[in-house]
Amino acid sequence: MRNSTIAVILGGGQGTRLYPLTKERSKPAVPIAGKYRLVDIPISNCLNSGVRRIYVLTQFNSASLNRHIKNTYNFDVFSRGFVDILAAEQTPKSKNWYQGTADAVRQSLHHMENHRHEHVLILSGDQLYQMDYRKMLKQHEDSNADLTVATIPVAAEDATGFGIMKTNKEGFIENFVEKPSMDELDKWKSDMPAKFTSDGRHYLASMGIYIFNKDTLHELFDNHPDATDFGKEIIPEAINRDFKVSSYEFDGYWTDIGTVKSFFEANIELSDDLPRFNLYDNEDFIFTRARMLPASKLSGSTFDHSVLAEGCLIEASRIERSVIGIRSRIGKGTTIERSIIMGNDYFQSQQEIESGTEDHPAMAIGQRCFISNTIIDKNCRIGNDVRIAGGDHLDEGDHGKFHVVDGIVVIPKGAVIPDGTKI
Repeated sequence: MRNSTIAVILGGGQGTRLYPLTKERSKPAVPIAGKYRLVDIPISNCLNSGVRRIYVLTQFNSASLNRHIKNTYNFDVFSRGFVDILAAEQTPKSKNWYQGTADAVRQSLHHMENHRHEHVLILSGDQLYQMDYRKMLKQHEDSNADLTVATIPVAAEDATGFGIMKTNKEGFIENFVEKPSMDELDKWKSDMPAKFTSDGRHYLASMGIYIFNKDTLHELFDNHPDATDFGKEIIPEAINRDFKVSSYEFDGYWTDIGTVKSFFEANIELSDDLPRFNLYDNEDFIFTRARMLPASKLSGSTFDHSVLAEGCLIEASRIERSVIGIRSRIGKGTTIERSIIMGNDYFQSQQEIESGTEDHPAMAIGQRCFISNTIIDKNCRIGNDVRIAGGDHLDEGDHGKFHVVDGIVVIPKGAVIPDGTKI
């Protein structure tokens, strides 16, 4: 697979559903699990699957993503591997930014022509899962498919948000509908093993992961120059034109990090005793930037079912069901529950910490605070005696220094919350 495949990771658009986490960064650059970025997930899956030639396509707020890629994924000169950012650019053939997933790949094809390949593996930059793409490619080649779509069983309440397909007995997709309504779902049920139907998963959903034969991809683009989206246009057209479109059925853990709520729940679930997404694997590593940070230090804290990254100084009284990111500082008497603290990009000096005021505290979470159902982005300054309690009782929307999304309070990157604030 290493020599035949080029991977393309779609960075997404403006990331409005993840706002304000995407206010100053692209979706793939959003921190996750205390020390990683979302883009580390598909890149790690590629590296663990032997894919070493990877493009990341992006066009919005790409500076921090560029830095992360540059500082993380450096291959030796003998491997011929790379992870390159391809930002939207004006060319003689196109004066527009990326108009959709298919358009982004179409505009980037000329870069891939510099490398010999037979297959193009197309991935999303905002999903949490672990997959061995070699198994998907083997099925793709064994079935002599032109295109293979990774699919996953879903229940009715989720099916309306995905592309749903029906397969024949040989596993080839014969019918496809993008985000069907509840009224038409019955006719899209598929025959599923009992382990799926027992919990109501009767529908086969596209995961937004595709393997195209190189010639197939070029032919579809040439015949449909105005198509901008894979799910809405390219995949249905491939099925209608009698290309051999195979379904690769995946039954592992997979979740789409498309909204603040899904992002929050995926992170909090990592604090389970046995989380479905396994960070603790001797073979399938999740790679990220190697930082030379000291071990974290806890003093007088009760730490229960939580994830703690490196370089933290914790004096909180209790931390429960939370994710604490790199270089976090949390003061005495503070309680944190069901929250994500993304941490800091750098350490403040002792002088900077001591010079903090009530209106402009140090870059940390202060003393005697209570934080619940909250996401605190990087480099925030939370004063002493601050109370932030997310929930359905709060009004949704932008409140200036904070946002409320699905009852979750989001403190944007670099925000200042003065002493005694109540949210």
